[in-house]
Amino acid sequence: MMGTMLGVDLGSRRIGLAVSEPAGLGPRPLYALARGSNAADMAKIAEIAAAYAADTIVVGLPVRMGGEEGPEAERARQFARGLAKRTQARVVTWDERLTTAEAEEALLAADVGRRKRRELVDALAAAAILRSYLAARGKGGEG
Repeated sequence: MMGTMLGVDLGSRRIGLAVSEPAGLGPRPLYALARGSNAADMAKIAEIAAAYAADTIVVGLPVRMGGEEGPEAERARQFARGLAKRTQARVVTWDERLTTAEAEEALLAADVGRRKRRELVDALAAAAILRSYLAARGKGGEG
């Protein structure tokens, strides 16, 4: 049985967070953190992971539509490596293609205003990353 997972969507200004608990109904958005230094952000995420007793942290990997990785993906990998040193949880990266677009579409469909969308999109994108990761694991895929 899978334990609690924390989804992380790294943005340039905010970090979206979502949680998926074993007995829950799937990933749910938590909130977005304002970015600080990488060290401060990693420490805060490790603290949140501990508070939720997360045994896995899934960090979104920004892969380009063609499948290639750019500097953003390398920054996400470096962040994940640094985070892994600060937590007992297993830290994995996961292709996040389309998750922010999926979150935006859901908010537009729900007729959420632009200002509120900016506040919610990062956490919803983190939930979409977790949903994608869980779906792949359910099919035997490994992240």
